[in-house]
Amino acid sequence: MRWIAPTGLLALSVVPLVAGALRLTELASGAPVTPGNARFFAMPVPVLLHIPASLVFCVLGAFQFSAGFRARRRRWHRVAGRVLVACGLVASLSGLWLTLFSDLPAGDGVLLAAFRLLFGTAMAACLLLGLAAIRRREVARHRAWMTRGYALGLGAGTQAFTLAFGLLAFGPPGELGRALLVGAGWVINLAVAEAIVRRGQVRTRSVS
Repeated sequence: MRWIAPTGLLALSVVPLVAGALRLTELASGAPVTPGNARFFAMPVPVLLHIPASLVFCVLGAFQFSAGFRARRRRWHRVAGRVLVACGLVASLSGLWLTLFSDLPAGDGVLLAAFRLLFGTAMAACLLLGLAAIRRREVARHRAWMTRGYALGLGAGTQAFTLAFGLLAFGPPGELGRALLVGAGWVINLAVAEAIVRRGQVRTRSVS
């Protein structure tokens, strides 16, 4: 039972991680430049930072949701947590870099760019607040902020489902529809994270 959460989170990470691996292969192999990948070839550095950092963040973060695993490997939890925060910050900041300084891809618009800036900034803020909390030994707040930060970082996994749902239900989305479907992925993840945080707070009060 204790591996259900990590396994589910790893499964949710599969689609964006595979897409990221294909993007790295595309850049490394010198694939033909197309309208869909031109901005990545024009600005490869943030892409080369974003994808590996996101891979490590998603995988390490999944194992942090196994309470038994954390309890048995406390030193691993601390070391992995430092790596997790570093990779999460690199992933969020490189994503902001791409959003601010590369051309908008076809089908995206100003609203989706604003969503990316908002949620990317929120992810970085959550990770920094989580780090600050554990330095003050505020474990409950640390877990809450890190849960929110991980949920935002895993947004691409949920977005694969919201976009697929939109396509099946309404057909190919326009600029506004795409922005709302992508934004819904972050909102859903945050809602789940808040439910997890509140449930943990209730359990803590009942024990105390």
